[in-house]
Amino acid sequence: MALMRADQVGPLAHASTMSLGTGGSESNVAIGLRRLGVQSVWCGRVGADSLGQLVEREIRAEGVDVRITVDPSAPTGLMIKERRTPDAQRVSYYRAGSAGSRILPADISQELIAGAGLLHVSGITPALSAQAAATVRHAIEVARAADVPVSFDLNFRGNLWSTEGAGSVYRDLIPLADLVFAGEDEAAIAVGPGEPEELAQRIAAFGPSQAVIKLGAAGALALIDGEVFRQAAVPVSVVDTVGAGDAFVAGYLAELMEDRSPEERLRTATATGAFACLVPGDWEGFPRRHELALLEAKEPVSR
Repeated sequence: MALMRADQVGPLAHASTMSLGTGGSESNVAIGLRRLGVQSVWCGRVGADSLGQLVEREIRAEGVDVRITVDPSAPTGLMIKERRTPDAQRVSYYRAGSAGSRILPADISQELIAGAGLLHVSGITPALSAQAAATVRHAIEVARAADVPVSFDLNFRGNLWSTEGAGSVYRDLIPLADLVFAGEDEAAIAVGPGEPEELAQRIAAFGPSQAVIKLGAAGALALIDGEVFRQAAVPVSVVDTVGAGDAFVAGYLAELMEDRSPEERLRTATATGAFACLVPGDWEGFPRRHELALLEAKEPVSR
């Protein structure tokens, strides 16, 4: 979807300038993977409008293989970020009736999924409409039939649906996934409140072999084949946290695709998540693989 963000701090009604770009959980992950050297494909539906052209151009420019359907009768979805205070943002979505909400199973190539190394979906698309939810489930079923691993990030957005509606869909999709990502609050929507390890165990009880709980400034916890792994966060000066969760997922999946250890997956995930917090925008701060060590650098000038 397209993304507009106010350049100044304060009420959006008084913003004199705004920046235009793109955002969206699934496309963010695709970009994050590509920057880490993993081939990625993003499938979506956009309107026959300038914002749709922007979305396609921006994602394709990052090296992602873009497979889109252009809908001539619905607009491209839009997200607006309001910098209400220096440390707090409000995010508004204009996605009801958007092209993305009308995505169909026919928009997604079954051959593409069957030939992939992994299918990643988020809980945002099912929130857009019953049709979009059915399309996500169809994609997952195609992947499972082809023995393609499925990654599912719950990614709750309260502006898009209720906790009750989200929880029902989460519990329907979690058993179909091999790997589940969730924040503490998101996991609680699906399986009830609890400590991070307890949440991971409840998710794993549905069937996934990997349950990763994103803990923000506290790092992350993963339950992998019954074993618990913990990783501290990388401390940074935060500018914008939107997109950090997607960067975390991209970092984890990039190492998973390279068959790296759980410890390496979590280290890279927390590093990529930290990078995303350093600059405004959904994905602009995502690192390339050779940049991962920069957060540990003692010398501020790279020579």
